[in-house]
Amino acid sequence: MRLTLLAVACLLFTPLAHAQATDAARKLAHSAIIVDTHIDAPENLLDHWTDLGAPAQAREFDYPRARAGGLDVAFMSIYTSAKQDAEGTAWQAANQMIDSIEALVQRHPDKFALLTSPKDAQRLRQNGHVLLPLGMENGAPLGDKLANVQFFFNRGVRYITLAHSANNRIADSSYVQDKQWNGLSPFGRQVVAEMNRVGIMVDVSHLADASAAEAIRISTVPVIASHSAFRHFTPGFERNISDELARAVAAKGGVVQIPFGTPFIDPASAAVTQAHFRAINDFNQRNAMRKAQGQPEQSRDAFEKEWANTHPARTSTLAQVLDQIDYGVKLIGVDHIGIGSDFDGVDGELPTELKSVADYPNFVAGLQARGYHDADIRKILGGNLLRTWTAIEAGAGK
Repeated sequence: MRLTLLAVACLLFTPLAHAQATDAARKLAHSAIIVDTHIDAPENLLDHWTDLGAPAQAREFDYPRARAGGLDVAFMSIYTSAKQDAEGTAWQAANQMIDSIEALVQRHPDKFALLTSPKDAQRLRQNGHVLLPLGMENGAPLGDKLANVQFFFNRGVRYITLAHSANNRIADSSYVQDKQWNGLSPFGRQVVAEMNRVGIMVDVSHLADASAAEAIRISTVPVIASHSAFRHFTPGFERNISDELARAVAAKGGVVQIPFGTPFIDPASAAVTQAHFRAINDFNQRNAMRKAQGQPEQSRDAFEKEWANTHPARTSTLAQVLDQIDYGVKLIGVDHIGIGSDFDGVDGELPTELKSVADYPNFVAGLQARGYHDADIRKILGGNLLRTWTAIEAGAGK
């Protein structure tokens, strides 16, 4: 079944998808367990429904390309925005996205399976299944109810990114200049403790430095950065993880998962991304003020169109992703590096060689060309994340 699908996928997709891959790289990609901790398919399903069990050329994740690339474990990002948080709709949106992934699995039980524990990964990936655990990007759906940590655990969520593009009830965002908590809020400290108790991974991506540092410090189990590049390459871009915080994640036994998106690995793009999120926050605040004053709100679509016209997308390369890996391995060791691509989450701003989930063999070939041994590549592809997740699960309730 796996070989048949791979053969079909090779016919469906252009030579560019495998231009960098070698036979050895493809073989390793399909024998290793590849875990990608950040794919934004659920949000896109709500915006425009697509059957991801079939080829979906407008997306970066679908089943045929996942199998072509050797992807085994694809964390589906349950993303909610600062706007949804402010409007009180984040809980509803999160549950709808979870429903969409459950429906996808029910529609294609021969292709997908939900994954809620690392101990089930090896068994469930048999027969060509792509496994779909859930990661919540932004703790906004928790609202102010600590019991919602258990609620979303019961719904399958296995990591929570505490904040996203704005400060929230839990923590401060890296994108916001004016920090509210300068660490975690009192509620945020309770949330981290409850996540430790039930076995949800604490994710420090997107957090302001002080919030990330406190979350790492008070967690009783390892923490992760689900999709954070290294700030070494993008000075001043707080969204990317600092050397100090990366060392703290590693010292706790956790992993830093490297994204592929151009906005994170390219310095000029990172500066634009920082400015964009701050402009969005300002835009939302202006609209909230206009609404309070009874004035018509400005169009978000018009704002985004103008931004896109004045800030054209930049390009990046596989080499820049590999530079991130090299730096991370040197800084914190090969046992603490993984991948969190951000496929379907960066509007196609990706390296030429990493345009979809079909392209992990290109990444593997790049690592092999730089001298990485296959055993270490297996760790980076997914072994490290599964080890960390296992430790967090084992620490639950203690």
